[in-house]
Amino acid sequence: MSLLDALNWRYATKKMSGEKVPQEHVDQIIEAARLAPTSSGLQPFRIIEVTDPELKEKIKPVAYGQAQITDASHLLIFAAWDKYTEERIRSVFSHANQERGLPDASPSDYEVQLTGSLLSKTPEENFAHTARQAYIGFGVAIAEAALLKVDATPMEGFNNAELDELLGLKERGLRSVTILALGHRAESGDWLVNLKKVRTPASQFLIEFN
Repeated sequence: MSLLDALNWRYATKKMSGEKVPQEHVDQIIEAARLAPTSSGLQPFRIIEVTDPELKEKIKPVAYGQAQITDASHLLIFAAWDKYTEERIRSVFSHANQERGLPDASPSDYEVQLTGSLLSKTPEENFAHTARQAYIGFGVAIAEAALLKVDATPMEGFNNAELDELLGLKERGLRSVTILALGHRAESGDWLVNLKKVRTPASQFLIEFN
């Protein structure tokens, strides 16, 4: 199946059957997000995988009672760095240098310039940037799920501060951005499953300068 076929197949599943998604498929979806491009390769976000039924029950009211939270096989919570720090940036570049067999005695001119640029911004500006990087991985994860015929519901409808507190994300220097519920559609109970996929017409979507 091509990616376009997969994207036409997928939709934001409203009712999940509770059937388990094979762990190897979930691992592939997470790996796709890990391999997604990010600004300067910093990967300033992490994925939290939740399968524990009791924890999902605690998350459900934080997500305004949405049934997909507990009906899903897996929840993937995308959480971004709360801010950039010199230590975080240095760690990323140091790891890359080690993996590539390059000297790591001192930061490169690019790393120094990048660090200065990022640290000159406020923590909220930093978080806005790290969250955008998380969304790149989020989109890639959705596409990979579609290719694997795993239903996925993107979810922004939750109280971020409450979820951060529930999962202890502040202590990890993270803030929740979005949730991806993975499972299989329950066609008998999903009002959206048989409705036509509707998007902006291609003639309006693309603006060309030739």
